[in-house]
Amino acid sequence: MNTKRQLLINTALELFYQQGIHVIGINEVLKQSGVAKKTLYHHFDSKDALILAALQQRHEVFYQWLESKLNQADSDESMIEALFYALESWVSGKESVLGHFRGCFFVNSAVEFSAADSQIAQYCQYHKAQVKKLIGQGLQKQSIYLLDMVCLLKEGFISQSHVNQQAADAQACINTAKLALKASSE
Repeated sequence: MNTKRQLLINTALELFYQQGIHVIGINEVLKQSGVAKKTLYHHFDSKDALILAALQQRHEVFYQWLESKLNQADSDESMIEALFYALESWVSGKESVLGHFRGCFFVNSAVEFSAADSQIAQYCQYHKAQVKKLIGQGLQKQSIYLLDMVCLLKEGFISQSHVNQQAADAQACINTAKLALKASSE
């Protein structure tokens, strides 16, 4: 990938995630990256195209990170624990690959671009569906009830951690998910 294009994506992602998309203008991305406006428009025909590139990069990084955390699990119980301990580690600033925690970039972006026909909102939905699929692949017990419960707990954990500016109770999420696992087995 072209280094200036990558620099623009990295800079935009950092600024958009930490401050919000609508707050950050193209001029701020250019100033922080040191890239010329002509170069930006050579690679991206609009701010939305740059936003989509930033979302795609965040998706790839987050997905690979989460996959590496979940791949270590050998049972549903250990997969549930791996998920919530990984999230706790991220929220607590111990996952440098994900950067400083400021909630879910996809939820934050979807809030700013909520129109159903928005490519940005659609990409955020795609990300959530892919993460849910990944979690589902990690669960040996194939139960839509269990998968939905775990994903709802995951979203609640991330949101509560963001709002309260500290990690939510990972153990409470684990215990609740294990109850759902037990209920889906009966």
